[in-house]
Amino acid sequence: FCQETLFPYIKDNVKEYLRAHWEEEECQRDVGLLRKQAQEDSSLDGAVPIPVESGSGEEELERVIQAVVDNVHWQMSLDRKTTALKQLQGHMWRAAYATGHVKGELFEDVVPAIRKWREAGMKVYIYSSGSVEAQKLLFGYSTEGDILELFDGHFDTKIGPKVESESYRRIAASIGCATNNILFLTDVPREANAAEEADTHVAVVIRPGNAGLTDDEKSYYSLISSFTELFLPSST
Repeated sequence: FCQETLFPYIKDNVKEYLRAHWEEEECQRDVGLLRKQAQEDSSLDGAVPIPVESGSGEEELERVIQAVVDNVHWQMSLDRKTTALKQLQGHMWRAAYATGHVKGELFEDVVPAIRKWREAGMKVYIYSSGSVEAQKLLFGYSTEGDILELFDGHFDTKIGPKVESESYRRIAASIGCATNNILFLTDVPREANAAEEADTHVAVVIRPGNAGLTDDEKSYYSLISSFTELFLPSST
């Protein structure tokens, strides 16, 4: 969904979005952050600078907007996760969800399973490299409607990278739960390994479009292809 819907939406619509929202304070803050990031990136190969407007007319404005577009495309081509890029993306996605241009896509087994877990006394949290704001948009404007009520909280990389075990310890501490009472679901073996190092239970989810696993990974991890395959004990 991210690779085929959300990220292409940014690339295809960033220029139109900037033109439509340029005068707004939020957009100017986003551009300011991107300009500052561009200055920090100036020594990197292929980096795209963003000039400051001098107010000399439409032609100059178009040049500045094009520089922002080129900078965003360059950062995305390198799969960078800078705060400046994530902030603009988040604001663009918010507008896209609100207007119905984008809906969060869910596998059909997800919502029924989460409802059962919650009925059994389980708590359900989201941990993603996407920002908490982006998570709430995805689940607030999903193909199943607004399902934010199904989640007890959200975490992003402000708690730490998903490939570092300490991040999972911090999450456990923040929700008041021992790591060995948590089951972490992921499709990324490096994340699974980090969670396991923190004494968290792990299942690797096999879904259409996910990266393939090695034979060693397939034999080592508990694998599921649907949430219906999970049987969790009820909370005491």
